[in-house]
Amino acid sequence: MKSRRDFIKKSIVAGAAVSMPTIVSSKVFGANDRINAAVLGVNGRGKSHIKGFESCDNVQVTTLCDPDLPLCKKRAGEFKEKYGRSVDVVQDLREVFDNKDIDVVSIASCNHWHALSTIWACQAGKDVYVEKPGSHNVWEGRKMVEAAAKYDRIVQHGVQLRSSPALQEAVQLMEDGYIGRVYMARGLVFRWRGDIGTQGFSPVPEGLDYDLWTGPAPMRPFSKDWVHYKWHWQWPYGNGDVGNQGIHETDMCMWGLGVGLPTKITSMGGKFLWNDAKEVPEVLTSIYNYPEEDKIIQFEVRPWCTNTEDGVSVGNIFYGEKGILVVDGYDKYRTYFGKGRKPGKANSDSKAKAATEMDRGAGGTDGHFQNFIEAVRKRDKTILNAPVETAHMSSALAHLGNISYQLGRQLDFDPNSEKFINDPEADKMLTRNYRAPYVVPENV
Repeated sequence: MKSRRDFIKKSIVAGAAVSMPTIVSSKVFGANDRINAAVLGVNGRGKSHIKGFESCDNVQVTTLCDPDLPLCKKRAGEFKEKYGRSVDVVQDLREVFDNKDIDVVSIASCNHWHALSTIWACQAGKDVYVEKPGSHNVWEGRKMVEAAAKYDRIVQHGVQLRSSPALQEAVQLMEDGYIGRVYMARGLVFRWRGDIGTQGFSPVPEGLDYDLWTGPAPMRPFSKDWVHYKWHWQWPYGNGDVGNQGIHETDMCMWGLGVGLPTKITSMGGKFLWNDAKEVPEVLTSIYNYPEEDKIIQFEVRPWCTNTEDGVSVGNIFYGEKGILVVDGYDKYRTYFGKGRKPGKANSDSKAKAATEMDRGAGGTDGHFQNFIEAVRKRDKTILNAPVETAHMSSALAHLGNISYQLGRQLDFDPNSEKFINDPEADKMLTRNYRAPYVVPENV
């Protein structure tokens, strides 16, 4: 299997040049040295981040941070009840970055905050675990890569399937030619997403710093249509399901095919079921073409009553000249060969299952955090299962599909410059107008 060092080198060459590291970590951790961690964003995935850190040897969560102060205090109470000690409660993430006693941070806030939080953390000398998607747009994803390199930070992307022994084995099989030359990958996100209604504007709840919650996004009047979880379905904060659950599958497609960003993108879909507050499409079909490499990615989002494909509702299917490899969720694969679909290797086989099935923990997060902490202790980015380049590349794939959908046409893209070809209208959508003082800098 290609080493992490090879992956990082290939990803950096494929995109814009990044600054060379200018800062060397002043703190090296031995196996018995305690690492202090802070969790940013504690409404949803942040709860799994707490568990992930606490599952690691000699790591302890010391700080919880969220712009919703009552929610943060509630999580702190739950933490004390479960782990028997108190944690600091902080509303403004900048206080976390100023705290010299905090060594690492995890970011489980809204998508529109991921990149800027990561950059600020790198500038403050913190190592980072950032939830998927790593970025809210293509341009800021590249800035994350530049910041991690410039400040010599360890940055792990929250695509925990990369820490799955089963899927590592599956990728190795494809690299070894087990199903022949692999030319196509499908990503499937068939999730049960219902009508979210429309609640309109209302007063900001007591204890929520709504300016801070909004951060880099344009300021809108407060609405329960996006605070808290429903922000996934609003363009200023989220990226739809292709940029939510789908990042696991976009990442898997790129990993399994061994590709970077495509040169041709087309995407179609829409809202067909409910007249609710969602701005993003409920149904989305995207095609990412790599004509120079004779490879293609097909990606599909469905929200409601639907069929499975090869028994999979969330996962991937890889197509080779000899057969197919099916990825089912986070920790299962199986293969079929020829016209008769003769079963081949699968980690569900009795002998293979024990060796490849991931201890899911909190959605597989525990093992992914352990990989992150090991890299932090060794100051070695190359052992990361999901380095910062994956945060940029797999997120960018989703963003490119969304741009094609919003513009309603096929797009031609240059992966080297990370810009569209002779298309200023599309180029504008690679970034956003940031709201001061929450601005992703040109020079990180």
